[in-house]
Amino acid sequence: MTGNPSAIIAFGSITRRDLRVRTESVVSSISVVIPIFNSAALLPELVERLEAVLGGLTHNHEIVLINDGSSDSSWEVVQSLAGEYKSVHGLDLMRNYGQHSALLAGVRAARGDIIVTLDDDLQHPPEEIPALIAKLNEGFDVVYGAAASEQHGFWRDMASRATKFVLRTAMGVQNAARVSAFRAFRTSIRGAFSDYRSSFVSLDVLLAWGTSHFTAVTVRHDPRKAGRSNYSTAQLVRYAMTLVTGFSTLPLQFASIVGFAFTVMGLIVLAYVVGRYMIQGRVVPGFAFLASIIAIFSGAQLFALGIIGEYLARMHFRLMERPPYAIRTEVGGEPTAT
Repeated sequence: MTGNPSAIIAFGSITRRDLRVRTESVVSSISVVIPIFNSAALLPELVERLEAVLGGLTHNHEIVLINDGSSDSSWEVVQSLAGEYKSVHGLDLMRNYGQHSALLAGVRAARGDIIVTLDDDLQHPPEEIPALIAKLNEGFDVVYGAAASEQHGFWRDMASRATKFVLRTAMGVQNAARVSAFRAFRTSIRGAFSDYRSSFVSLDVLLAWGTSHFTAVTVRHDPRKAGRSNYSTAQLVRYAMTLVTGFSTLPLQFASIVGFAFTVMGLIVLAYVVGRYMIQGRVVPGFAFLASIIAIFSGAQLFALGIIGEYLARMHFRLMERPPYAIRTEVGGEPTAT
């Protein structure tokens, strides 16, 4: 599917021309930031559709493609596209750093007044970008494109929901329940995390450092055209763990509650044993009972120690000052006037 600048977009009775008028009254330029990983076959269509949409929204735009250690010919395709489109700005990272680290690199390289991020697999239709921009112009700082129905498997969807719950806790923003990789935000927000250097990156949490004016609009979510998702259920769980231990004290608070609960339980058991002894003159028999109590308390202690260990590991890596990304080379980078 190829976008057409003069086409009418199905957002009620709003045409692309109407959205362009709204956008130009507030936004003079747009940067689209896309992390790339093994998506060489999809990039030409993605850029073609983006060019059609962005050309109908603003006079100045750029497309920032960040190659995050792809093992296929993605970087060669980015170089070819940079030669074909003046708007394409390519960044080639030294290795695979992860989606959010690649996004951070692209966000810092972006030069537009508005930054739009989306995935490289065409599941986020470029034709939905005007809806995000129109909502942003209502006075919000960050707008997410929330899918009406996601095209994933059952377990992946469940892991995604759990991750969003953790993210909502880490961000402290209610709308975090509708976060997605398809987002538009004002470039000025990145000043809140301009000095961020940790290797643990969550762009959504960093955005929450700069503003609380979040919202979401419902957008189409297309099936993946080629390949498979690079985010497995296990990776989403690891990402959730990074979020909750890297940007929140909730696990420590939970460990304190667990410790307090088991302390109360121990006191109740002790009172029961003492009471039986005073009434009957003997203690409660049973090795299994004592063994289970010891196992429960030992498990609670190890659980708390494990959480503390996670936080110590995060502190260790941050003290190492390992960079979130390193750029090997760049290509293109000339903003396009339409």
